[in-house]
Amino acid sequence: MVNYFWFALIGISVVVGVINGRVDLLNQAIIDSAKDAVEIAIGLIGIMSLWLGIMKIAERAGLNKALSRVISPILRPLFGGLDKNGRAMGAIIMNLSANMLGLGNAATPMGIKAMEELEKLNPNKGTASDAMCMFLVLNTECVQFIPTTMIAVRAAEGSNDPAAIFAPILLSSVAAAVISIIAAVFIRKAYRRFEV
Repeated sequence: MVNYFWFALIGISVVVGVINGRVDLLNQAIIDSAKDAVEIAIGLIGIMSLWLGIMKIAERAGLNKALSRVISPILRPLFGGLDKNGRAMGAIIMNLSANMLGLGNAATPMGIKAMEELEKLNPNKGTASDAMCMFLVLNTECVQFIPTTMIAVRAAEGSNDPAAIFAPILLSSVAAAVISIIAAVFIRKAYRRFEV
């Protein structure tokens, strides 16, 4: 569906550019945007490689199990009794850890793994369980302790103080996470009340 949207958007832009006789500006915008995308991507390679490597080392060293023991008392009530040493909880912990470090790209494979593990535990296959919904909420509204990717993008774009966004992102992500968790719990309870 999203591919159709982007295709339509690009097609409309080309048609409007041709109608207005601005094909030269359209071509220049395409070239400039492609150049900017490559420069930003190259700027991100170093910091993403560093943190992806650290996350892989942590995973192989068993840090996910250690983190699971520390964080599971906080997460267990949200996930309705998942095994604290289980594969699902380990994948959830690694995904949230990557998100907390601002590594959305590194968190994606772990998020997919967490959903696969949660689906294995789901009694109603094909329908999202409460644990899957809560994980989606936490994954989407995860607290950003270190907004690594945004700092790297700001540095690549020549910001004088790339880390100036640290406090606002921390405060806004904490507020968003708390409100999202409260809303998810409220919706879960309301749904169960109407279901009966």
